Amino acid sequence: MATQIKKSSFLASLLTIMDGKHHWAWEHFSSGNLTKAQIKTHFQHEYAVYVRDFPVFLARILGKSPPPPVRQMLAENIYEEETGGLSLRKSHPELFLTMMEGLGFHRTDFEHNRLLPAARTYRAWLDRMSHHRHWMIAAAIFTIFVEGSVKDRKELRAPSRRKKAEDIEAIIARHPLVRYHGVPRSRMDLIRAHRLVEAGHRHDAYDMVVNYTPPALRPQVLTSVQKSLALWLNYRDAVAKACGIPTPS
Repeated sequence: MATQIKKSSFLASLLTIMDGKHHWAWEHFSSGNLTKAQIKTHFQHEYAVYVRDFPVFLARILGKSPPPPVRQMLAENIYEEETGGLSLRKSHPELFLTMMEGLGFHRTDFEHNRLLPAARTYRAWLDRMSHHRHWMIAAAIFTIFVEGSVKDRKELRAPSRRKKAEDIEAIIARHPLVRYHGVPRSRMDLIRAHRLVEAGHRHDAYDMVVNYTPPALRPQVLTSVQKSLALWLNYRDAVAKACGIPTPS
């Protein structure tokens, strides 16, 4: 019989994977060194690969009929993503496009884009895994990996509180799109929405996956999240290359 992974070790392993969700090109995208044409390629891919359809991915997981507490967490997440009902009353994909308009792009620039091969591979993986027969594997990929970041470990250690309006506005004033690319603050409601609801999101994600995944499925969850990271890194490598960002030596 294979050695079972304890719940504490399962959580630790998930966080170790998330420690790797950082791409070397991010410092370029968060600086003022790229042209709008370069960052347009980045945002077109982000929108098509996951932003536009993220509520749909979550709905597929909900459709697998997980336990009631998990249904509630997923339903709240879907409600916010699709309607903005917990924050600013607009869907997150809509707020994303509003931010893109602030960059001077047209909404039509984000329709029917041709994805890079690595992006198509990552997107196909997300589509397939959102239909996974084990809801907790899909939940791990979308609520932990896709929604999460390298900052997850810090967030679980010291949970952030719901931010005050003035704190959020200070964050927006420092945002690279505002500082370097001239996006009006009025077009940054996506960031406002994220800051308004982020306090409990990360904890919900880890709670549902860690507490409801049977021991026998924990290795498969970890393997799937690790593969998600590998495919995501390949995807981000491809976008960086398409944007003309030199690979670090």
